[in-house]
Amino acid sequence: MNPSSNYSRRTFIKTTAAATAGTMAMSAQSYASILGANDRLNVGVIGLNGRGKALVKSASATDNVFVKYICDVDTRAVEKGVDLAKKSGNKKVKGEGDIRRLLEAKDLDAIMIAAPDHWHAAMTLMGLQAGKHVYVEKPLSHNPAEGELLIQAVEKYGKIVQMGNQQRSGPASMEAVKMIHDGAIGKAYFGKAWYSNTRGSIGKGKQAAVPEWLDYDLWQGPAPRKPFQDNLIHYNWHWFWHWGTGELLNNGTHEIDVCRWALGVDYPIRVSSAGGRYHFDDDWQFYDTQVSSFDFEGGKTITWEGHSCNGIKHYNRGRGALIRGTEGSVMLDRNSCILYDKNGKVVKEIKEAAKSATTNTVGAGYLDSEHMKNFVGAIRNGDAQNSPLTEGHKSVLLCQLGNIAQHLGRDLSINSENGRVRNDPSAMNMWGREYEPGWELKLDGGMSKSKATNTESGGNK
Repeated sequence: MNPSSNYSRRTFIKTTAAATAGTMAMSAQSYASILGANDRLNVGVIGLNGRGKALVKSASATDNVFVKYICDVDTRAVEKGVDLAKKSGNKKVKGEGDIRRLLEAKDLDAIMIAAPDHWHAAMTLMGLQAGKHVYVEKPLSHNPAEGELLIQAVEKYGKIVQMGNQQRSGPASMEAVKMIHDGAIGKAYFGKAWYSNTRGSIGKGKQAAVPEWLDYDLWQGPAPRKPFQDNLIHYNWHWFWHWGTGELLNNGTHEIDVCRWALGVDYPIRVSSAGGRYHFDDDWQFYDTQVSSFDFEGGKTITWEGHSCNGIKHYNRGRGALIRGTEGSVMLDRNSCILYDKNGKVVKEIKEAAKSATTNTVGAGYLDSEHMKNFVGAIRNGDAQNSPLTEGHKSVLLCQLGNIAQHLGRDLSINSENGRVRNDPSAMNMWGREYEPGWELKLDGGMSKSKATNTESGGNK
């Protein structure tokens, strides 16, 4: 046999084998790429003047999640949000000014809501009706009727909704709550939640021309129309009943939720609240000083102490939750949890793997990433949610009841099975709200008023 023929055949076999291997490798790579694309979650972040920035970062840091859309009624915020999303690794990002057009996108899988409170339930419902999963910052709703409606909506549309009470996904908090449930402090019976900050006056606003960068009509959305005033946007709306929910829901929701989780309670039997707007004579309609109390069956109580304009801390913390029991106590905040004996001696301390902010208006950090991972896992793999909508609603409702009790100046008797106020028509008149015509919330997408008119009767069960 000719040696050159043997060489040619050997060369041919090696070359063919290499080409085949290369083809197989390319096919495997292409297949993996296809699988990745099929598993990719495209999200849109709505509201970029505060918490939305944290949502962009935490979503971008989650495997195979892409921020595909940025949505805001503020054209400046859209531009800045698109830049932030690109810097966070999202190469192709689209800006949008209208949620209705955003929800028409076929390549959008989920929306993440950090808009003003009066929009939370409406956007969540619109997202569900458009076939999208929803991550919504606290509070889940502007009023109790909206929360009840959203529970029905999740059952109807079958999508994942997760509220942004991020401490529910903190490994240290999860371990601490498990210790409490396992009896580490005996019978846990009392939860103290608090928040302290030093906010300035918002002054007395005056009517002004709407800025050219703002779609004020769409900013108002479901809320009945009011003239634009110069001390409202972008943050001070929190302190107006028409759009906001006050400090109790703005920040109290987090630690009250932790207390309710740790104590293993659902709806209360009695709610009371005291305080007022003490620091400034301005347009702020809610309370800068408020102490709300929630009593539950089985001898358990939660209190929340909020100080919006005097930042002196409790237990050297601007915010946190302390759970007391018959054999000890547990302190839980966003960055660590500490187990004490009855005399205050530290028995155990558990720290989160990384830090989270506590009292600024963005609040980004480690808990965001963990909560986002849980939300995505629930969508992709059917993982159990750390904060399903039903749990979020219960904690938000406590805060809403606190505001109702404060506004009316009296204790509220509550049905422990559903959280509704008993024998108090004035309180139930605050259960819902009036909507701008054409923006009423309804499961089937038409017109419907969410304001409840019925009252509860009978004793607690």
